[in-house]
Amino acid sequence: MNRESKRSLTILSVVAVAGAGTMTVELSAVRLLAPWFGASSGVWTNVIGVILLALALGYLIGARLACRAHPVRLLGLALLLSGAFTVWLPFFAAPVAEAFIPRGLALDEAAGLLLWGSLAASLVLFLPAALLLGCVGPLAVEAVQNLRGGHAGDAGGRVLGASTFGSIAGTFATTHVLLPRLGIEHTFLLSAAVLGLLGVFMLVLARRARAPSAAAALLLVLGLATSRYAAPLPAADLRLLAARQSPYQSIRVVERGEGAERIRFLQVNESLDSFQSVWQPEPGLLPPAYYYNLFALPPAWSRTTGNWRMLVIGLGAGTVVRVLEGALPEAVRLISLGAEIDPVVVELGRRWFELEANDTDRRVFAGLDGRAALRFAEGAFDEIVLDAYADNMEIPAHLSTVEFFREVRSQLRPGGWLAVNLSGFGFDDPVISAVAGTVAAAFERRVLALRVPFSRNCVLFARAGDEPPAPRSAAFRLEGGAVASLVPSLELDGGWRWFEPGEGRVLTDDENPIDQLQLRSITRGRALWIESL
Repeated sequence: MNRESKRSLTILSVVAVAGAGTMTVELSAVRLLAPWFGASSGVWTNVIGVILLALALGYLIGARLACRAHPVRLLGLALLLSGAFTVWLPFFAAPVAEAFIPRGLALDEAAGLLLWGSLAASLVLFLPAALLLGCVGPLAVEAVQNLRGGHAGDAGGRVLGASTFGSIAGTFATTHVLLPRLGIEHTFLLSAAVLGLLGVFMLVLARRARAPSAAAALLLVLGLATSRYAAPLPAADLRLLAARQSPYQSIRVVERGEGAERIRFLQVNESLDSFQSVWQPEPGLLPPAYYYNLFALPPAWSRTTGNWRMLVIGLGAGTVVRVLEGALPEAVRLISLGAEIDPVVVELGRRWFELEANDTDRRVFAGLDGRAALRFAEGAFDEIVLDAYADNMEIPAHLSTVEFFREVRSQLRPGGWLAVNLSGFGFDDPVISAVAGTVAAAFERRVLALRVPFSRNCVLFARAGDEPPAPRSAAFRLEGGAVASLVPSLELDGGWRWFEPGEGRVLTDDENPIDQLQLRSITRGRALWIESL
């Protein structure tokens, strides 16, 4: 292999690593913004759109620069500058995000800022680094063409191939290795260091290191020395107990109160007023306004006296199981199976939320999608609880369709219950009405929606081959026990509603606009908040 071929291979190797760096920045970008804006499909769209815009601009600028002399030197400078801009991302994320979505807002207030705020923050944070990475391709093509001669298509194909192979490697490495093991901050720092070192290497290869290169190197070193990722701090009355990164989200455990009054929350990807799981020292019903309490109604309405088999899709840290453990009569044995897609949530649940797991009556499947768990679970459940949200706001599309709810019905014993937690702004909310109508179509029975007092949540109840008891009926009301105390507030005017089969649009696996419905729900919530001012 002659000298030109070796240098060409070196440049292609650098291009491959730069391609990996591009995907690392793109995939980590959503995770960086998630504590402020969540990781909904809208946020993903904004980040991907900004990255593509930046790459397109980079290709055009790189094409102009490639017409000048010394493409290898310019390639090195582009890599060095991209590393310098990447290293500062964790440091600037907090102030940039909070400029567009100020700290302390409730979800109703922040709803209208989530979409456009994430777009603006993405432009400020990610466009410079991605633009410079876009310059790499045209400059590399020119450098390889100068070294190898021949046709431009040959050089372009080699560069595109190397970049794509690098992007593939970066995609898998970021999701399965870097983020789970290093976390967000160190993933960005590693990417910045690699890009910066590649830039220095190319400048040495070109034997031309000038003032701009030195300035970029200084920025890179300063960033590596000072950059700190600062996720939003918990509220002043909360103590931080643990914080972890998982392949899916940023997770933290916080606590307020002392002694028997302590209460813990598991929060993911947000600084607003939401939580995923709740713990208190004693099992049983939580204070009012926690929707988990309503999951204890089906066994009470059924007047069960034997075993109660329950499947929880979206187990989180196990709050549902703990509520029923204390709420069921002593003679009733709870047999639970929980599916949670994020194994880190399960780890934190065992450490901080007393989440039990064994092979008999407390089975937990970590890292398993809810629909897959439903399909392979042993059926004849008395109750199936659906409490699966991404970022406390986004319902997974495949867990909201008529086909899915028919699968749920097939796994229930006759008279068994489905309980679904939904978040929205009234029974006319687009998400609540669509999902409730879809459940009614799947069960071919009326569905009862109950508003959770002092909350924007409501819980849907459906039965296999039967209907839930009607509010204000003798069957709805309970005699004695802690669960009976829930009933009076649920029977108030405006606290409940029936949804009939065929009412509203039915969501299917083929046609499911749940993302658009959730955006409409957020818009509705913002409008209602403005009206209340």
